[in-house]
Amino acid sequence: MKKIKLLSFFTLLTFASQAQWTMIWNDEFDGTTLDNTKWTKDVGGWGFGNNEAQYYSDSPTNLSISNGELLITAREEQFQTNEYTSAKIITKGKFQMHYGKVEARLKAPMGKGLWPAFWMLGTNIDQVSWPRCGEIDVMEHINNNPKINGTAHWDNVGHNYMGGVIDANVTEFHNYVVTWDSLAIKWYMDEALYFQLNIANGINGTEEFQLPFYLLLNLAVGGNWPGYPDATTVFPAEMTVDYVRVYTYDPNASVNELTNNSLLFYPNPASDKLIFDNPNFYNVSILSLDGKLIYEKVLISNSIDISNIENGIYLVRAICQNGAVIAKRFVKN
Repeated sequence: MKKIKLLSFFTLLTFASQAQWTMIWNDEFDGTTLDNTKWTKDVGGWGFGNNEAQYYSDSPTNLSISNGELLITAREEQFQTNEYTSAKIITKGKFQMHYGKVEARLKAPMGKGLWPAFWMLGTNIDQVSWPRCGEIDVMEHINNNPKINGTAHWDNVGHNYMGGVIDANVTEFHNYVVTWDSLAIKWYMDEALYFQLNIANGINGTEEFQLPFYLLLNLAVGGNWPGYPDATTVFPAEMTVDYVRVYTYDPNASVNELTNNSLLFYPNPASDKLIFDNPNFYNVSILSLDGKLIYEKVLISNSIDISNIENGIYLVRAICQNGAVIAKRFVKN
């Protein structure tokens, strides 16, 4: 089959944007103390529903900021009835998000019984309790497991959860991201998509995820999932956070109409599939010229099946790893 480049077929319109994500909240941890306008220290040692062993304190030995980084430190020390201390911070009552993109650059310790996490809870938790409030775990890690977990929890006649895992050395810095809209929640590590959950129209009881959530950062010790520390666990154990950032999605931001060579596929016209020359993006959708979404797919190969799409002229839109959106027209026949 002869390869037909789009630009050689006819003059096409391409829409390129580098400003699809607009940052609306962030903490770079550039000061010397925790910003109390953004975070609250969640103090206590009641096990937090998981039989955790730590007492979350407000002590600078457990929570500190230096060199532009937040340090959450778990220590093996008795406090009241708890054998360990650590820290947990939340944005409840100070910041909430309803759809968008949330990311954190962080590294965490490994060890039996250690449970670092960056996650989100529904702001209505005090009214409906957990899991009816919903939970989105941007990242969790337990023990010495060489994998990161990204998970959603909700209520559907009882506790339900779904998630994915990705290989990682948690002791090195990684960028952990969740994008969230009315249709889906998607999990990424270092720009690699590794799981997505369909929440369109509250499918399978996922109505919780159509409401606002707040953010949490913590380093738990022990609990039902990881078990408890043993003689191999090294204390003190540190979770280091470089930044936390939240963005809103603006599909109309900084859209420029131009000719662009960065989205190349063939054949054109096409009847059964489109094959991409340079699939350095993670999501592909097809839209009618009036903007109606016809097809959407996370790209795991260099082609997409278009055999079930009616004949006509469409836009192929690709979302790149950096958030840029590029699009070009093609003919289906």
